[in-house]
Amino acid sequence: MSEPDWYEDATIYSLDVKTFNDGDGDGWGDFRGAIERLDYLDELGVDALWIRPFYPSPLRDNGYDVADYYGVDDRLGSLADFREFADRAHERGIRVITDLVFNHTSNEHEWFRRAREDPESEYHDYYLWTSHLADAHQRGNIFPEYEDGVWSYDEVADKHYFHQFYGHQPDLNVANPAVREELYDVLRFWLDRGADGFRIDAAHPMLMPKGHDATTLDETDLGDPIELFKEMRRVVEAEQSDAVLLAEADDEPEHLDYYFGDGEAFHLQFNFVMNAHLTYAVGVKDTWPLQRAEEVLPDVSGVGTWVNFLRNHDEWNLLKLPEEAFEHARGYFGDDDGDSWIFERGHRLRLADLYDGDPGRIAVAHSLLFSLPGSVALQSGDEIGMGADLSLPEREAVRTPMQWDDSPNGGFSTAAPEECYNPAVDEGPSAYDRVNVAAQRGDPDSLLSRVEALVAARDACPEIARGDYRALETDHKETRVHRFEHDGTVLLCAHNLADGYREEVVGFDVDPDTVEHVVGDGEHHVAEGGVTVELDACDYAWLRGEKR
Repeated sequence: MSEPDWYEDATIYSLDVKTFNDGDGDGWGDFRGAIERLDYLDELGVDALWIRPFYPSPLRDNGYDVADYYGVDDRLGSLADFREFADRAHERGIRVITDLVFNHTSNEHEWFRRAREDPESEYHDYYLWTSHLADAHQRGNIFPEYEDGVWSYDEVADKHYFHQFYGHQPDLNVANPAVREELYDVLRFWLDRGADGFRIDAAHPMLMPKGHDATTLDETDLGDPIELFKEMRRVVEAEQSDAVLLAEADDEPEHLDYYFGDGEAFHLQFNFVMNAHLTYAVGVKDTWPLQRAEEVLPDVSGVGTWVNFLRNHDEWNLLKLPEEAFEHARGYFGDDDGDSWIFERGHRLRLADLYDGDPGRIAVAHSLLFSLPGSVALQSGDEIGMGADLSLPEREAVRTPMQWDDSPNGGFSTAAPEECYNPAVDEGPSAYDRVNVAAQRGDPDSLLSRVEALVAARDACPEIARGDYRALETDHKETRVHRFEHDGTVLLCAHNLADGYREEVVGFDVDPDTVEHVVGDGEHHVAEGGVTVELDACDYAWLRGEKR
């Protein structure tokens, strides 16, 4: 499967093994169950799977509190099951990207247990400690609603340890060369067992200055901080030439190009800026947020690739919006009781909830997503319009089981509902008896069929990843038209975010006889040097022709 540039226009599907498919009927998804659903993912047309943490864990943070980097939680399967899952995915031409959490571990990890028990142990310096709290480095905790700060007292060590996330997730001392070597070994381990790349969780916090023994870690401690990620890339490429690193780096826009390391660090980076603006734009029926996102994002051509997305397994983070839009979005998309708000950053709703279950609006959002330069990440269940369960705590609201059919638990498991890791959504407009894969398969008008068509359209259009891109002027604030030019062809992508009909006339410098309608329900009429695109509410149309 060697193809060094495969990631530049990939469709990446994100799933949590715990909630995807239960193969043994115990209420927990597992790798055996995920293997059973690979044909579905193959039919959807995805290029890679991003598998969220499946390692042994106390699961106080959905598995992002890792207790052992070298194992599989026995509720989800075994190392052999992971190997078979990767092999079966590879047979279908699908790559596997695993999620690695290197900023912190669980406080139940062997490294931390040994660190707290013996201050003379090499493991003590795997973490960050202080006996002088008043002088220690201070900053806000990432979860200020739940944590008072970044230092917690450990009775066994009789010291405070540093944690940017929850108190049960002590930060690793990534300035320690021994820790770095451990991390590199973890990368090699999973590549050897079939992984094709890694999503590195919390890449931004990893490089933040961290308190250590009443001092402050700075660039002199880390060297140039980006060298950590550059070495990670050297490690993975030495093992597998087309393996990739994907950054979760929710930093300020002007700093985002840093994580690509001039083309020597991360290959891919989640585009949180475009995420907030794109999803907001479709909801408020106005394209100005798209223009703003492109204005504030750095130019990363030649050094890395954005991964655009609509929703993920965390909260919908609105902090990248300008302040007025942030405040508007908090109220516009939220519920009256405020149950959808989280962490003062945004909402814990799924995409379908944000758009009141409107399949047309969900579809046009996906069309915009797939028509932007870069790669794409799909959140499991968004392709059928699954909704959140706000009765679950925090971000668990968007982590309910995949809804396969209208049988109990949505076909996720044969176990009793109370035995499932999370309950399936069984009430309201997004209940599994109303929203499921089986009901939408084969229906050409279903959301699933429309997303499948968009995945195929993107695969058929190399212009998106490799062409010259620019947005065109339009007559309506609700319409967005952009174009790509590559290797003698022009691809035009037109979208209408309005609730009613809109018409746009734009330049289209192609031979009229070569124009093909790639995807979408919008109509078009080509004239010399231009095209009229007729779009009903939430319509879209991709057109391609040979340049004159």
